[in-house]
Amino acid sequence: MQKIAVIPGDGIGPEVVEQAMRVLDAVAERRNLDLDFEEFPLGAGHYLKTGEVLSEETVGRLEHKDAILLGAMGDPRVKPGVLEKGVLLRLRFHFDQYVNLRPIKLFEGVPCPLVGDGRKIDIQFVRENTEDFYVGLGGRVTEGRSRTELTLIRKAYEVKFDVGIDLKREKDLAFQIGVVSRAGADRVVDFAFKLAKDSGIDLVTSVDKANVLTEIYGLWREAVERKSREFGIEREFQYVDAVALHMVRNPERFKLIVSPNLFGDILTDLGAAIQGGLGFAPSGNINPSGVSMFEPVHGSAPDIAGKGLANPVGAILSSALMLRTLGHAEAASDVERAVEDVLREGRNRTADIGGTTSTSKMGDAVVERLKMKKTQ
Repeated sequence: MQKIAVIPGDGIGPEVVEQAMRVLDAVAERRNLDLDFEEFPLGAGHYLKTGEVLSEETVGRLEHKDAILLGAMGDPRVKPGVLEKGVLLRLRFHFDQYVNLRPIKLFEGVPCPLVGDGRKIDIQFVRENTEDFYVGLGGRVTEGRSRTELTLIRKAYEVKFDVGIDLKREKDLAFQIGVVSRAGADRVVDFAFKLAKDSGIDLVTSVDKANVLTEIYGLWREAVERKSREFGIEREFQYVDAVALHMVRNPERFKLIVSPNLFGDILTDLGAAIQGGLGFAPSGNINPSGVSMFEPVHGSAPDIAGKGLANPVGAILSSALMLRTLGHAEAASDVERAVEDVLREGRNRTADIGGTTSTSKMGDAVVERLKMKKTQ
């Protein structure tokens, strides 16, 4: 038995998670999988009712799960950052989910905003998930002399910054510190090259801005060089602005991209746009030897919550990504093919691509396709 924690979350999260769960039930029956689900009511409702974002007791219970399936997090009634940092980032850091895996694939039947018919976009995007400029180290200082102590604690290391600042001729200044460690870079780049090898990909594209941020991304490039030699797979270095340009002009040139945290966050949303929209984009926050968390890329979209307009495909594909990570490759492929078949047929199109298919009806279509394949 594999134990799955389910966090429906906020806005459209419960709606899309419901459909992902229906699909998981169908494929579990098809493949005779033993999956045990437990729901955790984290999010805005829980916070507004109890004043609690994420308790130590809940974190302890989640430690005994094999994976986490999340819907969405965020609510206009709650100050921005409270839920995102208090739940999402805390879980990523606590479980050391150092890989953010975001497949970018344009499915047949889904309109692409790029010019040209028959686009074949299929990119594995591996984003580092715990370092770079997202470590939360920074501050604000006012004119004069000041000293700030900052501490970053990770499972692999601990680092303290003692920052002395002498500010002249300016009343207010803000700063942010980005961190890339050798171990942190090595492990996510290793994951990327292993994925390339397993997928038969012969070129890994590394993203950075080493021409300007020379120290932090110079170390990143060293990790890519080491892993390229170790795996015998070619690598190329591309600046983030060039990658953004090519993703619009010729995304077919990319097969696997590995990126530091900040640039990966931005480029994968561009990737979601060229694959038809956020509603089609899955993601996994992965620790290969620990608890991983899977979620659609889209947010909570409170403006359409409860209206049956949300596209559940991203959540369904995130559940397939979860199955693959848990070792159920055949079940994952079943789900992915069912989604591909439904989208290719074109009878079911959600509102985000101009259709009228409801959230539940799209779930129905995928489940029916899975059952149809079982009887064939």
